[in-house]
Amino acid sequence: MKIQTTTHEEFMKELLSDPATKKIYDETRVQAKIYAALVRERIQHKLTQKQLAKKIGIAQSALARFESGRGNPTLSFLQKVTSALGLKLVVM
Repeated sequence: MKIQTTTHEEFMKELLSDPATKKIYDETRVQAKIYAALVRERIQHKLTQKQLAKKIGIAQSALARFESGRGNPTLSFLQKVTSALGLKLVVM
């Protein structure tokens, strides 16, 4: 049995060579970066999901869905999260 390995870069290049996959990747990349940045901020503020959810008046499960990218948050929701973390949401 021969095992073939590949680098992350090679894997992504092959994956994104499919136009349909590349389209989905491009459409969701910005969202994923926003989610990851807000999770990092929550952790840096030493807040649990439960604590942050309580601070903005939502259920912890709703925050978990947001952080995992399984939802489509409104602008109002993003403003609540960023404000609770002491951040300012800026659109350029």
